[in-house]
Amino acid sequence: MAAQNILIVEDEPLIAMMLEDFLEVLDHTIAGVADSCETALRAIAGGGVDAAILDVNLRGGENSTAVAEALAQRGLPFIFATGGGDDGVDVRFRDRPRLQKPFTMDGVAKALDEL
Repeated sequence: MAAQNILIVEDEPLIAMMLEDFLEVLDHTIAGVADSCETALRAIAGGGVDAAILDVNLRGGENSTAVAEALAQRGLPFIFATGGGDDGVDVRFRDRPRLQKPFTMDGVAKALDEL
């Protein structure tokens, strides 16, 4: 996969930092890190996002479906990051690539290749 500007939507700071490190090693640029749907939607609206990694369940019971919808409307690819199965993923997006927690460098690389 060619280098891309990746938006990370993750509410756990240590996990977000690990993903940033992995993406940099894999020659991708970080378009931003968002810990809520509101922040992610602002980043997407601002442009410069080529793809995203979305934690399915965010703090406070928030689900990242609204972010997935915004990305899909713009034709931007995304990966769901989850520690579980399909339960939290909206049925419309269950065909999207998954990145299973806990993350590994190889897992992130393979998920990005699926985009």
